[in-house]
Amino acid sequence: MADKKLAQRIIDLRESADMKQAELGRRLGLDRSAMSKIENGTRKVSSDELAKLSEIFSVTTDYLLGKNSTPMWANEKDTNDLEKFLNDNEGSMTYGGEDLTEEQKEQVRVAMTAIFWKRHKHD
Repeated sequence: MADKKLAQRIIDLRESADMKQAELGRRLGLDRSAMSKIENGTRKVSSDELAKLSEIFSVTTDYLLGKNSTPMWANEKDTNDLEKFLNDNEGSMTYGGEDLTEEQKEQVRVAMTAIFWKRHKHD
């Protein structure tokens, strides 16, 4: 079984980039079935594919693997801004007035982090 967290990060990054699954698969040299299996967490990502994903989304392989969530281009101010952004929005992680589970909160944090880095990106 492949890494579900990696699969979710790939999905989040792809969606944040407004990219279709087929387009990402094409850029990786994969057919639709292989790309679908990666995003479903039923196919492992090779080291070459991991490196290509890193380039496509301008993130580190450590970010993709969940070792950290900081893109290659980010500086210390950027990481402090992200921490403030997540802390400022922590209390709003509810649905229909009810608190989310810890797993749901983590999914929201991952999505918010992807959105933050996409909107905050600079070179």
